[in-house]
Amino acid sequence: MTKSIEERAIETFRSGLNCSQAVFTAYSEKLNYDNDLALSVSCGFGGGMGRLQETCGAVTGSFMVLGVHTCKRHTDNKTRKEETYKLVQEFSKQFKQINGTTNCIDLLRVDLKTEEGNRIAKEKNLFGTVCEKCISDSIGIIEKLIIK
Repeated sequence: MTKSIEERAIETFRSGLNCSQAVFTAYSEKLNYDNDLALSVSCGFGGGMGRLQETCGAVTGSFMVLGVHTCKRHTDNKTRKEETYKLVQEFSKQFKQINGTTNCIDLLRVDLKTEEGNRIAKEKNLFGTVCEKCISDSIGIIEKLIIK
């Protein structure tokens, strides 16, 4: 039995990769792109982009998936950009409807740049609850947007 994309993403995240890597690599087989390159490209986007806690890594990983999806469907760059921007905007709208924000610090409500913030995140299992939920929500939105 093959694992669903969501199961693969969560398993990848639990193995120690970041949320952006988890989402982006989960689609490498389905959208036919190099998994190792996907790991490398998305590496700096975890923790809200390099642990700056800005845009959630699950969200940025999703934006990358949407870009690859659109670029495989269209050859003209202007069309690619416009179609990708539409998908990104719709994704962001839906993610905010579910979670209230796309900002990592607002989702986790702790500062991961501090020892105390990391300690609290671990004690409260925020990575297992909040981050995994964001990954699952992201996959669900992607599936609605691109799987037709």
